[in-house]
Amino acid sequence: MVYSAMSATIENLKTAILGESKACAKYAAYASKAAQEGYPLIQKMFEAASKAERIHAMNHTKVLVKMGGEPLCYEFNIQVSDTATNLRDAIAGEIYEFTDMYPPMIVTAKEEGATDAVRSFSWANEAEKGHAALYSTALEQLEAGGKFNLPAEYYICPLCGDTFAAEKAPEKCPICNVPKSKYILI
Repeated sequence: MVYSAMSATIENLKTAILGESKACAKYAAYASKAAQEGYPLIQKMFEAASKAERIHAMNHTKVLVKMGGEPLCYEFNIQVSDTATNLRDAIAGEIYEFTDMYPPMIVTAKEEGATDAVRSFSWANEAEKGHAALYSTALEQLEAGGKFNLPAEYYICPLCGDTFAAEKAPEKCPICNVPKSKYILI
């Protein structure tokens, strides 16, 4: 199928690439801040999510190029605060993506017959739900001031970016069926 350079799906892919790329950069910066503040388990979680967001951006970029779009160039000015504020920002960003951003993008891609975009958007949408849950758990524990009960290691699916606590990782990714042996350990 030939797509117009101005198709809504191409524009949505560009928006998603920028959003995922910014999230990747933010979470890397948030990981550094968590390390500075003495929260190595939250640092590890942000590092894993940063890697997952990069996978989402790469998937969207591959689809954009396949549809005839040009890869994007971008720079971000990342604002970093304390770890609790960074967690709140991350939660809000993830919830926005899976409730407001991706659902209409998926609908539009389906309407335009852009099956690769539907898959890329859908995979990211599902993975973002898991990221929001991870961040929410970390924020609850941080605010409680108690002992952290967070994973020390994470697995990331290299195909869809879904993220799992290493000790609870499924044998196959529930989003894209990649076997556990292919996961990336962070």
